[in-house]
Amino acid sequence: MTLIAQITDLHLRPRGLACYRVSDTNMFAERAIRSLQAFNPKPDALVVTGDLTDRSDPREYAVGRELLSRLDMPVFVVPGNHDNSDDMRRALPEFPGMSESRSGKIYYAADVGSVQVIALDTFLPNSPCGEVGREQLTWLDGKLRENTKPTLIALHHPPALSGITHMDNMGLLDADALAEIVAPCDHVERFLCGHLHRPIIANFAGKIMTLAPSTGHQVVLDLTENGPALFNFEPAAYFVHFHSERTGVVSHMAYVESYPGPYNFFADEGVVWPGDEC
Repeated sequence: MTLIAQITDLHLRPRGLACYRVSDTNMFAERAIRSLQAFNPKPDALVVTGDLTDRSDPREYAVGRELLSRLDMPVFVVPGNHDNSDDMRRALPEFPGMSESRSGKIYYAADVGSVQVIALDTFLPNSPCGEVGREQLTWLDGKLRENTKPTLIALHHPPALSGITHMDNMGLLDADALAEIVAPCDHVERFLCGHLHRPIIANFAGKIMTLAPSTGHQVVLDLTENGPALFNFEPAAYFVHFHSERTGVVSHMAYVESYPGPYNFFADEGVVWPGDEC
């Protein structure tokens, strides 16, 4: 059994500052880390699918490094459009993949238990859109050919459209090229994405794409044409991707906060209800 946890879109700020003036993303991220620490059984690794920071500020990376270093597991981070690949590499040199320099992009692969995790960098300078780029695509093609373990591909920008217009307008520009590479690969079992601040599941190139909600604020679910860009404080959550030989990859959403319960389904055992006497 292998467990891969996924959090995304932390949008960390310098200590004492809120995101968009009202979202205390540092507090929300702190709660998410505590939830991950308490998760049983302990995940084998954590994947952070982008927007670790809100403005790629060194102070924000410092907050992220301190929070993520509390976890007793490997932590794989990829940049989002609010990050910057070069800034992330300088700020987090001890994290996997950061020491490898390939045209500014941060991408790497790692075996975690029974699965392969592939991290891709979709950061595109001066744009909210994402791009994998020819160099990463060529590397990905080779990596998928040489390692046929069940594979999870982590990237910030989702390659499939969501129907939320203002977010789809800043999507992955070379999704079609990515599809050509992964479509023939039966061992690619999941795309792990962020960016949209909502739990979304879609098909891409015959694979399952799981898009995790933010640990902080969420994008309003508005599927009307050209709906406005708004956010709210629906419950924060993260994904836990479970793999075994028997099940393949199964993705579960876990809420950050605690709620009433757990309660026993058989709490009324022994009570005889009307009509049960027979």
